[in-house]
Amino acid sequence: MFFTLAIFVGLVLLLYYNVQQKYKYFKIRGIPYVKPSFLLGSGAPLILKKKDMLRHIQDLYQSHPQAKIMGLFDFTAPVWMVRDPDTIKQLGVKDFDHFSDHTPIYTRGDVQDMGTESLFGNSLLLLRGQKWRDMRATLSPAFTGSRMREMFELVSECARSMVEYFGEEARAGKRLEYEMKDVFTRFSNDVIASVAFGIKVDSLREQDNEFFVNGKELMNFRDMKTVAKVLLMRMFPRMMIKLKADISSAEMNAYFRGMIMDNMRQREAHGIVRHDMINLLMQVRQGTMKNRKEDLESTNAGFAAVEETSVGSRSHNRVWSDNELAAQCFLFFIAGSETVSTCLTFLAYELLINPDVQERLYQEIVEVERSLGGKSVGYDQLQGMKYMDMVVSENLRLWPPAPFSDRYCAKDYRYDDGHGTRVTIEKGQIVWFPTTALQHDPEYFPDPYKFDPERFSEQNRDKIRSGTYLPFGIGPRACIGSRLALLEVKVVAYYLVKNFRLVRSDRSKVPLKLKSKMIGMEVDGGVWLGLEARN
Repeated sequence: MFFTLAIFVGLVLLLYYNVQQKYKYFKIRGIPYVKPSFLLGSGAPLILKKKDMLRHIQDLYQSHPQAKIMGLFDFTAPVWMVRDPDTIKQLGVKDFDHFSDHTPIYTRGDVQDMGTESLFGNSLLLLRGQKWRDMRATLSPAFTGSRMREMFELVSECARSMVEYFGEEARAGKRLEYEMKDVFTRFSNDVIASVAFGIKVDSLREQDNEFFVNGKELMNFRDMKTVAKVLLMRMFPRMMIKLKADISSAEMNAYFRGMIMDNMRQREAHGIVRHDMINLLMQVRQGTMKNRKEDLESTNAGFAAVEETSVGSRSHNRVWSDNELAAQCFLFFIAGSETVSTCLTFLAYELLINPDVQERLYQEIVEVERSLGGKSVGYDQLQGMKYMDMVVSENLRLWPPAPFSDRYCAKDYRYDDGHGTRVTIEKGQIVWFPTTALQHDPEYFPDPYKFDPERFSEQNRDKIRSGTYLPFGIGPRACIGSRLALLEVKVVAYYLVKNFRLVRSDRSKVPLKLKSKMIGMEVDGGVWLGLEARN
């Protein structure tokens, strides 16, 4: 008994010693860092549910206000947080070759990606190296201004259907009081179904339709089983690869893959053309999708839109499998649905508590409607709405859908801050760009918690320091779908504010409070508001 206890105590002490040695990583290099909690690293407040994600990122950022770059720990692994906007541009753009990948979920070190059957593993988000470059170049023509113009009607159809649903509810004598995250999740679900999967669903009128139910299961990243699986993938990648573990279940993979492939076969057999992602992927498979001449010119998609880089315009000869193409529709669902619904939820909240902004936006909509002479708003008219873009841009500043952006160091990088700090960021280490903290820093955005669209007026937008506004990331690895996301948000804002006033209901909570949890930005109690018909 004593011998067993002695061995156990010895192992615990050995573990403690090894972990503490790892936690000296930044100290021995003279880099300021956040003191980690044993085994939990810098993420303890999140893991223990003491803070929400935005507050956590901001507290980390503010812990060393004079540092350009500082240290954190992901459990026991060192992570570099870059606080300086110029350094962010240097790593994210100029020296992109060193930081061209996202943090691997399935892999560590030299372990390669999972097999060809993984939809998540084959998505643009997780692809690395040359394969990612080729896929980015393949998909870039699908997100240009001319393609967005073609998809505009599909998005508008979903937004009009949502507004018509509210009208039906009003005529039926129902009280127009809604939890807006649920409403906008259903809207974004319908848009993705139409734009990415080529099917039509109505998740407000048919609340338990198959596509929505399966999508909800797919998006349940807060489920303890999914969280445990991700942790095991990161801690024991070789074992999990042998077990063919995937974030999404085999049933979900088969459902979404089958839907895409069946749709392609039907269109090929009957010569059906629909301006959506399925059609674009069919063009990719046929080798006919190219950048259009009109897309070589800058199109005003909004201040927050990501500008394509040379990576997206290069050519290659890679032939993609059907599964690799299907994986991109799969990603659009995962990334697009949550991003858009989150952005719209916080936009509705800000319009609710800032009635002057809501009224000014409504007046701009009235002016556009007057100019249309009874016709429906089109892509160009929507993109020409200056105040709309100011409002959406400010919403993305105050409530960025992704609180931080990450990069994976692909090869050793020698960092020199120009003031005596010289250090090597080692291959395999992670770098964070603290989006929410930068966008809430009073040095860059005075009175940062005030919702002020005037920051993005033509007179003021040039004052915004480059590298401080990153709602969709930075550089070649920034979000490829920013134009589509902005289009969805603006279309909904247009039709919603045109037809309804957003007002407080008995269940509205002001100010709102985020839940303390590891993943996502979820409002405690939801975002409830009422709708009053304007006509």
